[in-house]
Order: sequence, then structure tokens, then C-alpha cells
Amino acid sequence: MDELVQRLSEGKHPVEVGLRPEKTVTAFKESIDRGYVYIKFTQTRGGTELGVQLDEKACNFQTTNFEQATGTAHIEGDLTLNYVKVRCIADINLPTLTGEGNLEPVTEVTVA
Repeated sequence: MDELVQRLSEGKHPVEVGLRPEKTVTAFKESIDRGYVYIKFTQTRGGTELGVQLDEKACNFQTTNFEQATGTAHIEGDLTLNYVKVRCIADINLPTLTGEGNLEPVTEVTVA
């Protein structure tokens, strides 16, 4: 398995939401509404920013209030990193737009 994928699959890691041009809760909510967010693992060399296609059924926004910028957003989605299919799982604290997350390798189901 790829070294970066393996490292980010072991335990929880500090993450932040990747937003441009400005890092706001409103911009984060707009990304969620589009179904695609950027999550940056901050403790890799230079940071590793991943574009995540959200799995709406696995995400949880019940404890979030985007208008008041409170609560924690649980996001999950799939992507390919260094030719390895992975699921990114992150809990984002809305007031800071930071949190913790990890990757899980996705095993392909083959039909015989």
C-alpha cells in the first residue's frame, strides 16, 4: 500500500477545511451543498489537500448550525489518492473549520 495512504489510515490526524478565496463557514456550507469539499491533512510535508466527493448518506450535520457557526460536521466521501481508492472521514468543528480525520482504504468488491 502507498506510504501516505497507510500513514493517514492509522489513527486520527489534524485536518482543516480547504477553502478559497476565504475560509468561512458560509463557503464550507456552499461546498457541502455542491457535494464536494476539500480537506487538508496538515501534518504531512507541506500538507495534503484532498478533494472529497461527499457520501450524503454517511455525512451527519445534525449537531451543526451553519447560521451561528456552531457544532461539528461529520463528513465522509470517497476519492483516489496515489492510485489507491480511499474513504475520507472527518469531523469538522464549525467555529474553527478544523478537526480530525483519517482515511480508510476501500476494498473493491469483485463479482465472479
